[in-house]
Amino acid sequence: MKIISFGSLNIDRVYQVSQFVRPGETILAQKLEFCVGGKGLNQSIAASKAGVPTIHAGAVGEDGAFLTDYLRDSGVDISRIAVLPGASGHAVIQVDSQGRNCIIVFGGANQQLSTEYIDSVLEAEGERGDIVLLQYETNHVPYIIRRAHEMGLRVAFNPSPIPERLEELPLDCVDFFILNEVEGAHISGIREENPDFRAVLSALAEKYPSAVIVLTIGSEGSLCKAGDEVITQDIFRVSAVDTTAAGDTFCGYFLAGYCRGLSLQDCMRNAAAASAIAVSRMGAAPSIPCMQEVEKFLEDQKKP
Repeated sequence: MKIISFGSLNIDRVYQVSQFVRPGETILAQKLEFCVGGKGLNQSIAASKAGVPTIHAGAVGEDGAFLTDYLRDSGVDISRIAVLPGASGHAVIQVDSQGRNCIIVFGGANQQLSTEYIDSVLEAEGERGDIVLLQYETNHVPYIIRRAHEMGLRVAFNPSPIPERLEELPLDCVDFFILNEVEGAHISGIREENPDFRAVLSALAEKYPSAVIVLTIGSEGSLCKAGDEVITQDIFRVSAVDTTAAGDTFCGYFLAGYCRGLSLQDCMRNAAAASAIAVSRMGAAPSIPCMQEVEKFLEDQKKP
């Protein structure tokens, strides 16, 4: 069993500034960093580092070797990534002296996947029982969900950013929902402010009874509901320095655990441990741990 991750690939241009630029103003940045980014890239790396064969499906522009090289070096199969004319997806990020940020994201090649490309990847790589992992930073997500389902593949959906037009998504074809409480409330139809997360979980399970629902709830930990089984997982307390890739790390590790035949409880525990390690480090993709680090972390938790 493997994971086919249809996901975004972004070059993040991070500018350190004393204050955000204002309309009509020109300022000098104090520092510029180029970083790999995109939820798809992070999730693919997490699944691969968790020990499961992972194929990344997506597109970069002619400037995208930086991204594909990083994925390859992280153990991800990049043979199906398309290289298209023009620019890769990228983000322009201002970080001010107080640590706040302003972000502009350009979809670039992420928004240029064709249905022919999608079919070619699924037909060449998909085997019954494989998991197709999706978020919402690429185009043709409804098509990918439907085609993967028709081929007998399992569909895992992380609805981030939150889809504006839910009616276009064939969510009855989704086998795994992995989402936070805000995304969960939106998908479930609960519109009240600060909804109870257990009510969100119940509403999602009622709406999609055949799916495994995984709900992350920040400092409250996470919940998983599969049929009549409900699993609660607390967070592991660490000194957090950067939470950027926490959700993506959790997602990749949870699905990798499922592919490895672990119990849902062990999937949740591994995912929570991997996320704890990730938030204790700076950066997004560079913060994602390998399986050996997660195993050592869990062993250390048992020590008095």
